[in-house]
Amino acid sequence: MKLKQNIIYLLVNIFVVSSVFAADQFDLVIKNGRVMDPESKLDSVRNLGIKDGKITAITKDEISGKEYIDANGLVVAPGFVDLHSHGSPIPFSQKMHLRDGVTTPLENEVGANPVDLFYNNLKGQSRTNYGATASPMGVRESVFNSHYKTETGHIVRDLMDVTLDTCADMSMSSTVPNEEQIKEISVQIEEGLRQGGLGIGVPVGYMTTGTTSQETADWQRLAAKYGVATYLHGRFSSQMPPASGILGMEEMLSSVSVYGGGLLIQHIHQQTLSRTPMALKMIDEARKKGVNVQAEVYPYNIGSTIVGADYLHPSNYGPNMGHTYKDILEVATMKPLTKERYEELVKTNPGANVLFTGISKEGMLSALAHPTTFVGSDSMPMTVTKTGKMAIDWDIAYEDVSGHPRAAGAHAKVLRLVRETKIMPLMLAISKMTYMPAKFLEDNGVPSMAFKGRIKVGADADITIFNPKTVKDNSTYKQGGLPSTGIPFVIVNGTIIVKDSKVINGIFPGKPVRNAVLK
Repeated sequence: MKLKQNIIYLLVNIFVVSSVFAADQFDLVIKNGRVMDPESKLDSVRNLGIKDGKITAITKDEISGKEYIDANGLVVAPGFVDLHSHGSPIPFSQKMHLRDGVTTPLENEVGANPVDLFYNNLKGQSRTNYGATASPMGVRESVFNSHYKTETGHIVRDLMDVTLDTCADMSMSSTVPNEEQIKEISVQIEEGLRQGGLGIGVPVGYMTTGTTSQETADWQRLAAKYGVATYLHGRFSSQMPPASGILGMEEMLSSVSVYGGGLLIQHIHQQTLSRTPMALKMIDEARKKGVNVQAEVYPYNIGSTIVGADYLHPSNYGPNMGHTYKDILEVATMKPLTKERYEELVKTNPGANVLFTGISKEGMLSALAHPTTFVGSDSMPMTVTKTGKMAIDWDIAYEDVSGHPRAAGAHAKVLRLVRETKIMPLMLAISKMTYMPAKFLEDNGVPSMAFKGRIKVGADADITIFNPKTVKDNSTYKQGGLPSTGIPFVIVNGTIIVKDSKVINGIFPGKPVRNAVLK
């Protein structure tokens, strides 16, 4: 596989370099930037030439182009790849992603159903690259809820957007399927893979009492059959027996060992909590034995979810996670929950967005700096503060929304932490946000990702340019939508989409990240 990819790169490079230098002009030239490529470890001042959406020259020589960016004093990095975005198909969320340097946000944890509907809705309408896994959560809702209907293929939006009449009621959460339904669920998930899904999303933590181990094992079997990965939100968020986060991780890890395929354990620190060092050690040991598993972390110890999430039930959130109602904030009001308000929301609006405290800050930082983890934002859609509705429209002001700050600032926060606390080398931080997630997808059945997450001749011209001395997150728990600063330019497929820290409206350079559609 590696030899084949190198041959493809060589052929692409020969073609693009010869054709570009014959024309002696590029579509875009990025001058004098500190080019940092985590694959080759290049860290030097270079000029980049871009043509037809590809990086076609990396050189010390002067080159000419139709358009120029002077990146003197700035880092020129691959565009950030986020395998854990729940706002990726939403215009306002894309705007926040771009200001945070993210060029490829993907809906991998929850996924899409139908997969083709998700992709069709975004064709020619996306500022960022886009893609999704097949969604057992969406499939289960459709199997158990005969009234459920979707126009988006995006169960997250169907549950949270109060303006949509989808009739989604979280039937998927606690309904235990019979044998016939288990077969139907597997058939629909396999259809999602055949429609080009990037893998299988396994947010079993939202379906704790309904999802059978027979289902989760079969999802890993299907992932192995198609050479892709599963993306896990573990069954348990707990540091206590009998239902610990370690046990939830082991449920899918054992299936990988039996069937094959890959496994990404998403936001592992919020699943295993104080036991995260043990969990990461287990994963590293499994990798040494050839098990295809990796873990992801976001740079916050406070999470965001829907109030109906299984793990927020008092019987778990209290004794097993070590918190109380006052540690849960209702995003619409930014007030702590009471027992009465929690019970009311679960009954009347289980999709309501909330923030909750999980792991300790020190535990989160340790997991973030671990050499084999990479970064995923787990960005949730924002809420318009005055109306309580989901923030959909592009033109909504950043100051007018509420929600978890990770949706606007996760990647800039990592870079700020590197500068302020020396938590890890800058090259490793960039790798965790670019090459490592891209390589995981590439190694798990998504060959197009070989052209992302790198600054390399022949790679897609997805590029994030930032100032290492000033880049920072500005979003807070009170104002979750404030955009990151110190990232003046972002390029998607060769098109400048962020210029002088302003996102350009009315252009749609995003392309699908999608597997082959099988007839």
